[in-house]
Amino acid sequence: MSFPWLTTIGVIPLIGAFVIMLLPKASNELAKRLAVVFSVIPLILVIAMALQFDADSTAEFQFVESHSWIRSFGISYSVGVDGISLVLIALSVILVPLVILAAWNDADDAMGSVKGYFALLLILETFMVGVFAATDVFLFYVFFEAMLIPVYFLIGRYGGPGRQYAAVKFLLYSLVGGLLMLAALIGLYVVSAQELGTGTFDFTTLTNLNIDPGTQKLLFLGFFIAFAIKAPLVPFHTWLPDAAAASTPGTAVLLVGVLDKVGTFGMIKLCLPIFPAASAFYAPVIIVLCVVGILYGALLAIGQTDLKRLIAYTSISHFGFIGLGIFAMTTQGQSGSTFYMLNHGFSTGALFLIAGFLMTRRGSRLVADYGGVYRVAPVLAGLFLIAGLSSLSLPGLSSFVSEFLVLVGTFEKYTVAAVIATLGIVLAAIYILYLYQRTMTGPVKAGCEKMTDIKGREALAIIPMLVLLVALGVYPKPVLDVINPAVDRVMLQTGQRDPEPAVKPLAESGPAKQEAQRVVGTVEGGAR
Repeated sequence: MSFPWLTTIGVIPLIGAFVIMLLPKASNELAKRLAVVFSVIPLILVIAMALQFDADSTAEFQFVESHSWIRSFGISYSVGVDGISLVLIALSVILVPLVILAAWNDADDAMGSVKGYFALLLILETFMVGVFAATDVFLFYVFFEAMLIPVYFLIGRYGGPGRQYAAVKFLLYSLVGGLLMLAALIGLYVVSAQELGTGTFDFTTLTNLNIDPGTQKLLFLGFFIAFAIKAPLVPFHTWLPDAAAASTPGTAVLLVGVLDKVGTFGMIKLCLPIFPAASAFYAPVIIVLCVVGILYGALLAIGQTDLKRLIAYTSISHFGFIGLGIFAMTTQGQSGSTFYMLNHGFSTGALFLIAGFLMTRRGSRLVADYGGVYRVAPVLAGLFLIAGLSSLSLPGLSSFVSEFLVLVGTFEKYTVAAVIATLGIVLAAIYILYLYQRTMTGPVKAGCEKMTDIKGREALAIIPMLVLLVALGVYPKPVLDVINPAVDRVMLQTGQRDPEPAVKPLAESGPAKQEAQRVVGTVEGGAR
């Protein structure tokens, strides 16, 4: 029996959470250190697992584990990874230890148990790994819903002003989406039972079902709306700015950097392969929603006065790009979207954490309360600039690669949508550079004079993200080599092909072809 990589990676943070909760009350510092240890171990294991991942394998999933769970309903504990899920699991286990380092002082006993805060972060890590690794759709649903519990308490108990309203709004939106998904899941089980004689939730089996197109359209909507709420895509987005603004910076990073990716992951890994006809049918409408989201999120970000709400609205715009690439249904678009999920996690994560450092020093979330920070904290201002430039997809940073692939892949099928979406790049330059100008440049604002520069532990949390953004911007090939075979498989499962070039090479037709043949014959004759 092979080593259970995915189960081990998922269980270790859960064990760490229980160990932390069993510590005496006065063990806050020990709890934080243990949280770092129990979050670093999964990172080491994922690196070791990734080194053994075979990007050229013909198997749909690798590191597979499968055990019967509820036999009477065909439910099993089945996990495995392909290139898409591996990248997102890696994103999760990288961000959690960095968030713990950055969130060292985010919780205090006045909010609630400090031990509880770090235990919840570890529990959330377990669920994030589980949802990306699940190859049984019912198991996916269990992890999908289970994530709500730690996030609800992280927002509602440890957040700032408005935390209770934001936590309840987040929970209600997510529960509605989960209810729709459950109804569609039951319908999918019934359809599989009718076709196979026995119901199943196995992903591979479900992708090979011959589901009636009309039934597909109904079931697709149940899954898609749940994922659109989680992502979130316009018009299902209104919970995100409230939740991000009320959360601690660390919680906001995991909320926007990883949890929201569950929505877009579900779209590309479940909606498209299981419901190919419905995906093609609804694609034009979803493309329109994505383009609207790109422009809407960017425009609202420009006018925000709250740092965290501004970053949240930029994410709504970015998720529009991710959805655009997925439903363009081209290899470039889907590879770009998957790579975008990874890059967005790092760039937005860095922005949220740096915003948290600023708020800790100044005691304010208002953009107007900052100014001239580069004079008193030049390193902090420089790191903020790099993270911001990545958010606007500056060439040389990895976000540029993913956004370029999305737009090129979309242009092949939806030219007008791609052209309009490029306006989002211009708007991104406005909201990022305008934000930097207002907060970092100019004379030092009152209240910022004594602001200290970034410290060792803070730098340790931020610099790895920025290093990855630069490294993958210069050399994205290792990650794209992992993603591309999985995307090719999704394209095959959905029956989609990249459009043929509109203009054939001159040497392939007509007089040009004859002339080319004549020249070749002349050259060969001269050579003889």
